[in-house]
Amino acid sequence: MKLVLSAVHTRKTTGAYEELSTNPLNDIYRRVINLLNQLRSQNQIREWQKQKLIPVQNKIELAYMYFLAKPQKKGTPLRPIINTIHAVTARISKFLDQKLRPLFNRYARSTTIVDGVDLLHQLDQYIQKGYFNSSTLFITFNITNLYTMLPQEESLKIIDEFLRQHNCHRIHGISIETIIELARLVLQANAFVYGKKFYRQIIGGAMGSPFTLTLANIFKWKWERQTILSKLPSMNCMVDISMMSSLIRMKMKQQLKDG
Repeated sequence: MKLVLSAVHTRKTTGAYEELSTNPLNDIYRRVINLLNQLRSQNQIREWQKQKLIPVQNKIELAYMYFLAKPQKKGTPLRPIINTIHAVTARISKFLDQKLRPLFNRYARSTTIVDGVDLLHQLDQYIQKGYFNSSTLFITFNITNLYTMLPQEESLKIIDEFLRQHNCHRIHGISIETIIELARLVLQANAFVYGKKFYRQIIGGAMGSPFTLTLANIFKWKWERQTILSKLPSMNCMVDISMMSSLIRMKMKQQLKDG
């Protein structure tokens, strides 16, 4: 009972989900087929790409939500996971992730810390270049509920900006406009079942969908530059942003303001 109440609280506090009156599976399937047929008829995708993206009708099923407790956090909050393995848009989500993630990894590498070993390596280079001194700032902060706070249309615009800024006007022969159309479909068709009720995610993307992590990373790429890096001395700080945690400390806010 406690888990059910916590799940209801999570949905209400994030405002990321709307309840549906009927099972949307067939409508989503028709929408996916229509878009892929349209893109193919306009020569925006090739036939082999369409076949790679098209869902297998007898294998699709509506995604379902479950929650994982985070016992290390105060109050044991829940992390919403949406199982999209057999979702109608699963192939498109995987396709987008395969095309966009390598681009993000390439162009955002200089401002990305992959893991602890990578942090030590970057810190060593930072020291060797003579940037490390008594005024160097080590800053770490956390973003709560990232996957359920990403504004969908704004996120799509940021993907467009990211690709154009790095001159990626066609990705494996596919235009930016087509990439955005496919991404919009994945976000808007993210429906699932939970507790015998149907829902659709209207803010952010599904944690459990391959494309969502890349979407979040590109969104943070924009946010980091607009909100943080522009206010900090470029060679006098190392910033680590974690997606899954609590609040940004007031001290950090003051440092950014003063920086």
